[in-house]
Amino acid sequence: MENLLPRRQARENAFLLAFSQTFGDVPLHEALQANRECDEDRPVDAFGAYLLRTYYEHSAEVDDQISAHLRGWTIARLPRVTVTVLRLAIAEMLFGDENKPGVAINEAVELTKKYGAEEDYQFVNGLLGSVAREAGLVDETETGETEMEPVQP
Repeated sequence: MENLLPRRQARENAFLLAFSQTFGDVPLHEALQANRECDEDRPVDAFGAYLLRTYYEHSAEVDDQISAHLRGWTIARLPRVTVTVLRLAIAEMLFGDENKPGVAINEAVELTKKYGAEEDYQFVNGLLGSVAREAGLVDETETGETEMEPVQP
């Protein structure tokens, strides 16, 4: 499996596969295999598969990060699109090989704008910015749009 796609498209295709996984209990390796065999329009390349594996390997820690930043909400109450975007972005920021939290945040916001409810991108932006700051990945002056505190979806 090669990196054949621009990173933005690779993230989107990985998101779509991860989102589809929220509706069933198919092991990741089987879902990736089915994607390779059947989904010519939305192939998951090596980078996308890496993002998915990174999330699945660290799912407990990633979900703990999300839960720690929710006020009066639980992960189960969040829209599936929002949770899926958050999971992939946090996995990429905290456990990925590249140290580009701003890119992960921006891409997550764009995916949420495209697939989520109208205002969910603001929540995603705020929560990811908080995670990045608390992890020491960015300081207050580097976060740009991520200055916003999370609001309830």
